Amino acid sequence: MAKENEKDFGDDFVVITDEDGQEYELELLDGLEVDGQEYRAFLPVSGDDEEPYEMILFRVVEEDGEELLEVIDDDDEMERVYARFMERLFDEDEDED
Repeated sequence: MAKENEKDFGDDFVVITDEDGQEYELELLDGLEVDGQEYRAFLPVSGDDEEPYEMILFRVVEEDGEELLEVIDDDDEMERVYARFMERLFDEDEDED
């Protein structure tokens, strides 16, 4: 499983480095627990306003007392977690009306 290195830039922004050394700046959208496992949803921080935003999901794992973000490589797990985040986002939108 590929783990992502996380650099903290405040409560809402992180920079992750993938296995190839490529860095990505992400904005924290939300976090939730699904089936006893913690997950976080992010949006990429992009200077290109024409590029569509995609929600990026990570599993949170603890290693040596430090929280790390882990890629979700199981399609069923990804679909289940994505559905829960979408339910939560749409429930919050309805509450605001």
